[in-house]
Amino acid sequence: MPQKKSDLYVITKAKELAKYVITVTEKSPKKYRFTLVVRLQNYCLDAIENLLLANMLHLSDPKRLEKQKEAGRLLELLGYFSMICMETACILPNQFENISKLQAECLLFLGKWISSDKKRLEKSEIENKASSKGEFLEQKLDKQP
Repeated sequence: MPQKKSDLYVITKAKELAKYVITVTEKSPKKYRFTLVVRLQNYCLDAIENLLLANMLHLSDPKRLEKQKEAGRLLELLGYFSMICMETACILPNQFENISKLQAECLLFLGKWISSDKKRLEKSEIENKASSKGEFLEQKLDKQP
């Protein structure tokens, strides 16, 4: 699947993780297909959904951070459930390692995105305050004879 130019790196990595999980779990034993397999796949897809929704929201919208944190929570759950999958022989140990690496990358880049948003929001607020003060001074000067 071609990557969109506008996709954040964390979204690209989450898609990569989801593709890997779906591919790996296709070969899982039938007895796990409607329990652990579905959980793993849904955690991946729900994480991507939350990342995409967060990216659609304006930087100042508090729901943006909520969606980012929800994506992080889902990625953490994916890690725990993939460990259970390995322990029950639903996936192989090397597959668990690959899922863990991809999950860790996603969490790393999600953290960087949240941090970047925080810095950008602080900068925007400072600029807005400075702009407001400048407009206030201009209005005061305009009123003076």
